[in-house]
Amino acid sequence: MPKRASSQNANHPKKGSSIKVEPIRDVKAIKRIKKLIAASPRDLCLFTFGINSAYRAGEILSLKVGQVDHLQAGDRLEIKQTKSGKYRAITVNRPVVEAIDIWLSVHPETNPEARPDAPLFPSRKKGLTLSVSTVNNMVKRWCKEAGLRGNYGSHTMRKTWGYHQRVQNNTPIPLLMDAFGHSTQAQTLEYLCIQESEIQDLYGLEL
Repeated sequence: MPKRASSQNANHPKKGSSIKVEPIRDVKAIKRIKKLIAASPRDLCLFTFGINSAYRAGEILSLKVGQVDHLQAGDRLEIKQTKSGKYRAITVNRPVVEAIDIWLSVHPETNPEARPDAPLFPSRKKGLTLSVSTVNNMVKRWCKEAGLRGNYGSHTMRKTWGYHQRVQNNTPIPLLMDAFGHSTQAQTLEYLCIQESEIQDLYGLEL
């Protein structure tokens, strides 16, 4: 009898292997994903927000419309961290504000009284917010459709932010440690999947 074809997601690790999601390293792949989900303002807003901040998916999903509907580029936003219970602040940039504005222009909650307390990222079930597990599957699907190979999930978004902060902006590791709430530099380098490559780069120097 012929073996059944595996239905396993290409972006999911094999059974028994460790689960460690990756950042999206290729800027062109980020653009492909944005193009793929451009017809869904909610999804585009979620993805844009996720890759432009160090917030976890659950923290982003906790947002209400009233917390963001007034934001302009350069404004400060604080969200309560799910792990520590402390508030972490970010400065929202232009892509995030533009994505929020586009999404809010078609957001399903139009009641002026209820709108401020409405979830920013509602699910298809009325009154409910998207779950982290749903976002995890969404990110996996987007990455697969964009032609990426590897393991991706909800943490991919914040890892992507940190990866490009380090690789493109050369942001100091202590600053990224603070943004992610990590206790050691090694933890941050490993989290961003760049520790090995940065160590290898040390040997590029010719004396």
